[in-house]
Amino acid sequence: MKVPELSRRAFAAAAATALASPVRGLAQRDWTNVTPTRYPDPDIVSLDPRFNKYKLGNTPIQRLHVGTLWAEGPAWNTVGKYLVYSDIPNNVQLRWLDEDGHVSVFRHPSGNSNGNTFDWQGRQLSCEHGNRRIVRYEYDGSVTVLADSWQGKRLNAPNDAVVDPDGNIWFTDPGYGSLMHYEGNKGPLEIKEAVYRIDGQSGTMEMVTDEIFKPNGLCFSPDYKLLYIADTGASHYPEAEREIKVWDVDNGRNLRNGRRFVSMMMDGFEQAGNADGIRCDTDGNIWSSAGWVGDGYDGVHVFAPDGDRIGLIKLPEICSNVCFGGVKRNRLFMTASQSLYAVYVEAQGAHIT
Repeated sequence: MKVPELSRRAFAAAAATALASPVRGLAQRDWTNVTPTRYPDPDIVSLDPRFNKYKLGNTPIQRLHVGTLWAEGPAWNTVGKYLVYSDIPNNVQLRWLDEDGHVSVFRHPSGNSNGNTFDWQGRQLSCEHGNRRIVRYEYDGSVTVLADSWQGKRLNAPNDAVVDPDGNIWFTDPGYGSLMHYEGNKGPLEIKEAVYRIDGQSGTMEMVTDEIFKPNGLCFSPDYKLLYIADTGASHYPEAEREIKVWDVDNGRNLRNGRRFVSMMMDGFEQAGNADGIRCDTDGNIWSSAGWVGDGYDGVHVFAPDGDRIGLIKLPEICSNVCFGGVKRNRLFMTASQSLYAVYVEAQGAHIT
């Protein structure tokens, strides 16, 4: 029996459909960066025409480093032109240098640190799983403990932190570092998972919300009037939704009107994955790490300010966190399980890191 010949038009249409499909498996590519990736990179995908303006046709996703056990917390240092990030199980912070791509141990031990950021004075802030605290590294090399307890009980295991223009530090405390020896020191959670704010002047701490199962990554809108927080509570609470929530910021101090921003369920997949680290660009889009589903889903999901999913950056590993960096803040760094990735985009980070 003769097999009908596939017409050129039908073949072209089928190929176009395969390239546009978000569930298409990752392109067969050499992640060592030895064999070039043909432009445009097939793993940077527009789901909505609004994402096209942020794509560059002549740039690839690059794997910058491999060898971590669980990479997290990327933060860009503008003065030093380096990226610091955490390898939580190995109890180290690593530094990637912009000048030559060199990666070295930046801090060991690190308290099994997770999230990192910099304040407006350029001092590094870290969320230490193992020590259940938020710390600041001073210019003279000393360490200042900013928070380690709430109402007389130990914090669970701070996860991620951001700083507002008044120098106030907002951080999440879901407790993952205390739930396993692998990422900290296993022990009971003594308080409800919540989000806190440390006053930049007095150093006093207050809870801003516990209306969330397990608050994880967080970021502000460009004008600091909204605070977005990823909820990964489904890891331990069956009733929790896999979603990113958003609150209005009232007078720069309080949160109100908490609501769903987006669900992490995506068409073409039977289950939703988790958002973890999130960052905002100057147009108000949310760039969210995503994972625990598989090829075509794991990587970075980009959401417009109205909550529509408009783009994907597909990675061969579960993505844990993202940040904008580089001298123009237009390079997206992505920590993903055992590796560090980066890609240039036509978007800029809204905030310092």
